[in-house]
This record gives sequence, C-alpha cells and structure tokens, in this order.
Amino acid sequence: MKKATPFSTALFLAALTAPLTALASEAPAAPKIDTGDTAFVLICAALVMLMTPALALFYGGMARSKNVLNTIMQSFFTVGVVSVQWALVGYTLAFGPDINHVIGALDWLGLKTVDGQPFADYSATIPHYAFMIFQGMFAIITPALISGAFAERMRFPFFAAFVLVWTTLVYDPVAHWVWGVGGWMREMGILDFAGGTVVHILSGVSGLVIALMIGKRKGWGSQAMVPHHLPMTVLGASLLWFGWFGFNAGSALGANDVAATAFITTHFAAAAATVSWAVAEWLVHGKPTVLGAVSGCIAGLVAITPGAGFVAPLPAVIIGLVAGVLCFYFVTVLKTKLGYDDALDAFGVHGVGGTWGAVAVGIFASKSVNGAGADGLLAGNPEQLYLQVLGVAVSWVFAAVMTFLIVKVLSCFLKLRVDDAQEVQGLDLAEHGERGYVSDGMMAGSPLASASEISLAAAPLAATKPANNI
Repeated sequence: MKKATPFSTALFLAALTAPLTALASEAPAAPKIDTGDTAFVLICAALVMLMTPALALFYGGMARSKNVLNTIMQSFFTVGVVSVQWALVGYTLAFGPDINHVIGALDWLGLKTVDGQPFADYSATIPHYAFMIFQGMFAIITPALISGAFAERMRFPFFAAFVLVWTTLVYDPVAHWVWGVGGWMREMGILDFAGGTVVHILSGVSGLVIALMIGKRKGWGSQAMVPHHLPMTVLGASLLWFGWFGFNAGSALGANDVAATAFITTHFAAAAATVSWAVAEWLVHGKPTVLGAVSGCIAGLVAITPGAGFVAPLPAVIIGLVAGVLCFYFVTVLKTKLGYDDALDAFGVHGVGGTWGAVAVGIFASKSVNGAGADGLLAGNPEQLYLQVLGVAVSWVFAAVMTFLIVKVLSCFLKLRVDDAQEVQGLDLAEHGERGYVSDGMMAGSPLASASEISLAAAPLAATKPANNI
C-alpha cells in the first residue's frame, strides 16, 4: 500500500503562489546600473573629449604659422561654448521627450530631472548622467570640425556666434532625428552607429557652404599655403585615432560584444585608409607624404563611424580602402578643378568620407553582427541601402540650407571675414593679439610683446574692404 505524503503548509503556499511567481519572473526587469558599463562609457566620454583638443593640434599644424593660435582657439573655444549650450538646452532638444518625431521637448531644460539613475530609453545599465555627457562630447567636436573649411579668414566673434546657433538649430535636431527615441530617421530604420550623418555629413557639408560663402584665402592658387608644423598634425591625428575608439566603441553604451566589434572595425578601417591614401598618392604624385597618410587615417575613421557596430571586420577594411582613395581624389583633384578653398579639407574628408560610410552601411550591415541593426544589400536587404541614401540626402540638404541661412542672418549683425590687411598679417595677431611662436629678437626690449603687437592689441588695424563682404 502506497504511503500518503504528509501535508505541508509550505508546499501548499508554494503551489498557491506559483502563478504569481511566474508572472513576476516574466515582467521586465527594472533598469539597474552596471558598474562595468558605467566605467566603460565614462572612459569613452573622456576619450571623445580628448578628440577636440586633438583636432586643434591636427588643424593647427596644417595652418600657416601666423594663424596657428586662431586655428587652435576655434576648436578649444568650442569645448567651452558647446558644453554650456548642451547643459542648458542642447541635450533636451536632442534627446528629450519626442515632439512629432522632429525635436526633443524642453522637459530637461538645464538638465532638469536628469540624474544619476539609469534611464531605460537610453541608458538601461548606466546613469543618465553618463549617457548625457557622452553624447555631449559628440556635440562638442562636430562644429569644431567645420572650422577646417574656412580656416585663416573668419572673424572670431562671428565664429563664436555661429557655433552656438548652428549647434542649436542644426546639430541638435538631426541628433534627435537619428538617435532620439521617436526621431523620424530612427523610426524609419536609418542606421548611424556613431555619427556618419549627425557628425560628419553635417560638419563637412556645412563647412563647404561656408567656404563658398566666405571666399578663398588671399593668394589661394597662386601662393604656397603649406602646413607649418607637420609633426603637430601627426600628433593630433594620432590622438584622434586613439580617441576614436571611445567615439565608436563607446556608442555601444556598454562593455559588450558590439563595443568590441566597433573597436576592431574602427582600427581596421583607419589602417586600411592610411595605406590606400598613401598608395594612391604614391602612384599619382610619385611620393607618399606624411600629410597624406594621416589624412587617410582620418578618412578611414570617418567612413567607418556610421557602421562601426553594424559591419564585420572584413567589410571595415573594404570601407577604409575605398575611403582613402575617394577622399584623396576629392582633396587633391576635385577641389582644384572646382576651385573652392576648403582650407584644411573638412569637406573633402568629413563630408565625403561620412557620405561614403553612411551608404556603405546599407551595403555591408548584417544582423549577425548586431541584432539591433539590420541586414544590408549583401545580406539580402536592398531596402536598407535605399534608407541610407535617403538619410544622406536629407542630411546634405538640411545642413546646406540651414548653414546658408545662419550665415546670412548672422552677417546682418557681425562681420564674417577679417579685413585684407589683417588676413595678410595673420589672425593670431589680428584676432587675439598673440603670436604662436616668439623669437628672442621679437622679445628684445619688451617683457611682453613688440611695440607693433601692443599697438595692435590697443587699436586694431584700420578697416579695409573685406575680400568677400556678405
């Protein structure tokens, strides 16, 4: 005879609560901070911050010696002004609660309610603060990139005003479209992992528009305008390459497999473009230059940015190889043929490289790399290529039209370009009253500066008609 199982209150209660326990286990877990992810994203934010001073060195070395401080100042000052703008209004416009798929609401004005707790929409395993500051570093470097197109001829007051207005009216809305919850590009499925459209196309196209509006530098095409300090440029490029790992890998927002993929593809694309630009230059001009190699490196980094977390390593190499040759052609051949003075090749590298990279996502993307992404053309989904081209076209048009309007309006209140005499003298003295390099002879008889520099600081040169008064 089978022995009866003794009655157990514990067993009875377990049976009674089992359905409730099952339901609780199926409910989504509340966001919880992961210390590893948080440390990773904060380190990546610091790396991205480093990129803007690195850009200052990269651009500064390519400028002529009389304009080195002005060129560096444009990038360095951007760190300050955009940081303040981001805290006050930029972050809420870019990532705040969606309004009609176009812009973020002002709920987070002055970072109101943004805190150190995780936020499921953007930062499920990291503090909301960490996400906010990481994205802020992207906002900082983007307008700084534009400065390379009009280097050596824009008045600094105009530049400062332009950066503030452009970041608010151009960068913030497009960042919301592409990355913000509810943004229309994000809803359509247009992919941009770390800023091909938001950062590089916007900055490159805007730079081209300003270069056309402000006009060429005096002597462009007839005088040699070579970099004054290539070692400085190489140092800047090296720091950019280093910081770009934070730029791309950090966009995974966690220390995970997608971050590892983005890290690897970033490096391989940069390396491939370094080689392809140098080889192309070798074949066309007979010698590979250091400037060409570092320019190729940046072109590869730009091109892989939109797809860093969506493509595999081998496609990253292909993207880099194409970027090096394509950007080389625009910088060394097409710019001369078309006759526009993109002084430090902001458009030739960032506009062109960003465009190719965004389109390449539609070709090489694979859900086997990142399940949160999409398959591209080679994985059997030609629609993704169409979406990427649409995103590129909209970014081009929006950047061009808005930049043109911003420059036109600001020109009603501020003078765009330095006077001819000031441009010849150099913007370091004309705009800042300083020299980048001071010899013992210059310092003789004065502990501070020469008489001409003191008089310049006290009373600027008499105004002459600008070369292109808009």
